Parts: sequence; structure tokens; C-alpha cells
Amino acid sequence: MEKTPYLIPGFHGVREALVHGPVRIKEVWIAEGKKPARTEEIIRIAEERKIPIRLRRGSELSQLLPEIAHQGIVALAEKFTYSDVDHLIDISLKNKGQGLLIAADHITDEGNLGSLIRTAAFFGVHGLLLPKKRSAAVSPQVLKRSSGAYVHLPIARVVNLGRALDLLKSKGFWIIGSTGESRESIYQFDWKRDLVLVFGSEQRGLTRIARDCCDQLVGIPASGHVESLNVGVAGGVILSEIFRQRETPEGAHRE
Repeated sequence: MEKTPYLIPGFHGVREALVHGPVRIKEVWIAEGKKPARTEEIIRIAEERKIPIRLRRGSELSQLLPEIAHQGIVALAEKFTYSDVDHLIDISLKNKGQGLLIAADHITDEGNLGSLIRTAAFFGVHGLLLPKKRSAAVSPQVLKRSSGAYVHLPIARVVNLGRALDLLKSKGFWIIGSTGESRESIYQFDWKRDLVLVFGSEQRGLTRIARDCCDQLVGIPASGHVESLNVGVAGGVILSEIFRQRETPEGAHRE
């Protein structure tokens, strides 16, 4: 497993890391003058776990985390642990026929990636794959946008996304690509199988390599004038339909 140091900004991200995170928090930093209503719980949990609490100037935190709304609360974590593809496969196949992974096909916008992580964790996705190159990685901005959801979602980085998708296909997963031009509606597709759902960037969509790996391309029906949704919103729409189908008993009909 690959590990890198990182800072966790914001109340929700720090709280989730303290309560659920598999990594060790080295220190919690709180901005001087921060009102206690938002810090009491963080301080209590940190003290219970014997984690040092440091007061820092708000300007210092902003320098360390430029353009990130850290809310005056930051955790210094020892390491972020990336998982590996084999681990994601093992988790998914424990839910045979219900396995669900997401592959982020060179999504470079950190905000969109963080939003997708939050959406995936909400719907119980078993893991996320990221390419190592030409892709956003786990960063303070991604952690902030995920609102702490990253602690509930194993994330693997792969050298070659196409090769990883081929491996997953060999393990029985269907590779399903999300694309605006597909005529196959997400509401007509049968989602009751082991799946890898592939999302491309909002600007470029799916890469050719990812498309070639897909068993099926699906799209979200639209009637408005907006051409596309950001990946977090699109992910929510599709994952909601997957969840609905999987929770609907066989033979039941949609009202």
C-alpha cells in the first residue's frame, strides 16, 4: 500500500478522521479565537485519544492550506494510506452480485473528485480507483470536499487504469461507462451484477482506453438545456438508480 503525509482541513474531515480514520492523527490545530461551539467535540475526542492540540494563528492555517475553507480546524495526519486493487476486489466480491466499484478516469478537478468520494461513500460503494498520472490525488482540497467521507471509502491508485479495468473484468465485473451521448438509459440498464462504474472528467469525458474497456456505455436522460452534470452529481443520479434496483424485490414494478 502507498502512503503519503497529509493535512486534513475542516470540522467534518477532522472529526471523521478522529473517530473512524485508519490513520494516526499526530496533532490537531485550532485557530486562536475559534468559537468553542465548533471545537468542543474535536477537543474532547482528541483528548480522549491523547492527541496533542495546538493553537495556531488563522493566517498560518490559511498559508498552509491556501484557497481551502479550513474552518479554523486542521489535523496533521501521519500518513494517508492508498489501498490496492486486490483489496478492492476482495471487499466487493464478499457481496457477490452486489459488488460496486468506481473508476475515476483522469478526473483532474480536486473539488469534483472530493464530491464523487462523498457521493460514493453515501451509497456504500466498495472502493475507488484513481490513475497515478494526469489525475487528481487525495489532497487537502479533496479531503475537504469529501466532508470526511474518504475514511469510509478505500481508494487505490493504479499505474495503468486500462490494465486495472481488464483485471476487474477477468474477475467477473461488468465495466460500465457513464457518458452523455449514450442512448442506453441508466433506468433501462440492469444494475444487479458486480460492477465497475467509470466516470470521465467533465471537460473530456471518458478516455479512449477507458471506453474500449467498457462492456456498456450508459447515459442520464435529460430534457433541459444544460449539456452535462459535474461528476459528483452524475454519480449521485446513477448510484441512486443502482441502489433502487438492488433494493427492489424481483418481480416488483416501478410505480
